[in-house]
Amino acid sequence: MANDLQKRHDDLFGDLNNWMNDGFFSNLGKAFYSMTPEQATMKTDVKETDKSYEVKIDMPGYDKKDIHLNYANDVLAISAHRDSFTDDSDKDGNMLRSERTYGSVSRQYRLPDVDKGKIEAKYDNGVLNMTLPKLTKVEDNDSHIEIN
Repeated sequence: MANDLQKRHDDLFGDLNNWMNDGFFSNLGKAFYSMTPEQATMKTDVKETDKSYEVKIDMPGYDKKDIHLNYANDVLAISAHRDSFTDDSDKDGNMLRSERTYGSVSRQYRLPDVDKGKIEAKYDNGVLNMTLPKLTKVEDNDSHIEIN
């Protein structure tokens, strides 16, 4: 009985498995995900200290001129775009492979009470490092209320 059930299962799903393992379908996921490379995810570390926020973002393959930073309404916005072309030709000029990558990425981070005039950013070896100093708060301890 168990062998009959296994044979039925194999007969029923065997053709489906063979169809899904066809070359077209086996490469479908790889082809889809290659359109959105892992480098486009902007892996980020945000560290908060008493005096500032330290932001580190991995952005390999981007030119500094193509990265745009903005801080407004307590939100740090980062966007970047990339256009690349790779042409691998042999010694006779025959093209063996040609690839193009176009795309943009963006992220936003809510970082309140930043002193906008003192933000520092540095992009080196594919890593964007930013220091966003916090505003120095003047504490008002006067709680006296006048009565009219």
